[in-house]
Amino acid sequence: MKKTFITLAVLVAGSVAIVSCGGSSPSSNARRLSGLKFRAFVSNSLSAGGAVINIVDATQDVLSPASISLLGIVNQPGLMVVSPDLRFTTVVSPPGDIAVIQNATEAPVSGVPIISLPGLTESVAIANDSVTAFAAVPGAAVSGQAPGAVLVMNLTTGAVTATIPVPAAHYLVLSPDGSRLLVFSDNSNNVTVIATGLIGTNNDPRQPAGGICCFDRPVWGIFADSATAYIFNCGPECPGGVTAGITTFDVGSPAPGPTVALGGATYGLLSGGSLYVAGSPPHTACGGGTAATTCGTLNIIDVNSMKVMNPSPIIITDGYHNRMAMGSLGQLFIGARSCTNVNQLGGEVRGCLSIYNTSTSAVVVPPQIGDATGIAPIPGRNIVYVCEGGAFQIFDTTTDKLLVQVTAFPTDIVGYSMDVKVVDPPPSSCSMNCSP
Repeated sequence: MKKTFITLAVLVAGSVAIVSCGGSSPSSNARRLSGLKFRAFVSNSLSAGGAVINIVDATQDVLSPASISLLGIVNQPGLMVVSPDLRFTTVVSPPGDIAVIQNATEAPVSGVPIISLPGLTESVAIANDSVTAFAAVPGAAVSGQAPGAVLVMNLTTGAVTATIPVPAAHYLVLSPDGSRLLVFSDNSNNVTVIATGLIGTNNDPRQPAGGICCFDRPVWGIFADSATAYIFNCGPECPGGVTAGITTFDVGSPAPGPTVALGGATYGLLSGGSLYVAGSPPHTACGGGTAATTCGTLNIIDVNSMKVMNPSPIIITDGYHNRMAMGSLGQLFIGARSCTNVNQLGGEVRGCLSIYNTSTSAVVVPPQIGDATGIAPIPGRNIVYVCEGGAFQIFDTTTDKLLVQVTAFPTDIVGYSMDVKVVDPPPSSCSMNCSP
């Protein structure tokens, strides 16, 4: 496995306006090893001390000497999901382990060292109570049925409280009110809707929707509200698919609504009335300016009219797009895995991250190779943290450029950064122009 030196350095004077922002009282932070008020966690699978969660001061972009050791708990911390009340952070690791971190104490929850799942998950959602969590496990063995299930967990006890068979369940999305869970299965034209209030009762909580009439390899969804969702049809990007696009779906109805056809659609973000949709239509040309032979696309749908707003697809990096976040100043960060990497000695370097400027429509592909596995805009600042190719990076949204990308520092950390999440509310006195 590749080793990457991942460091965070104090920025030189003038590059960031460090602000003194209000936050929690000192007493509320007394138990924190880091002593920080506004933090980001970075999952690191190859630290010199074993598996850890690194802690970053998100007001100053400085690495804390304190970290959360996961040695003996999980081996390869990767995907993280933060509870709605910011009390817990779940950390996923192969072969199917979840560690639960108590954010206030910067330590695993007492008595809950690990939650063992019957296989690896790439998709976890935490309910509004911040105690109940769901995980899609496509390889989960189910007696008498094809593999695949949604597991229900209690984060305070570590117990798996229910197993809901859903063949090849891979991704899931929870409605804003927590009443419905959309489950997306590999190589299927159905979406399984789970009524969470029926879990544990004598009534089957599952309701299949769609089918070949309506969906084409659905892989993701975004809720407009708790009743309406936009379903992402992978189409030809997934095995057996034909037409990619976005389908409007009334969750209470078994019959989906109309579909807006697109070249590719695997992930996206809803911002106001605009739905940003990324995908990699097969054989998409990149045009000039890059050695990459294939590229992906970004499209923008006006959800009020359900029409595509851009006259032609916006060219971005290819790969399977599964990360997207809006930074300050309308900078849209789009991440993918398994893209075309370019690493020319003294020449072009590009990986799986694209940055789209929603104001100018310009696209920037930063000079870093590898999968883009974590994206975290920092509230109140013109800063976005990114994990790409195992390297931790800090972007300035005023320039779309790296603010810090250091490979040598007095306290080098050997590791591989997989995911990054903000785990505290922004200090109250900050606004989006706090810094830099």
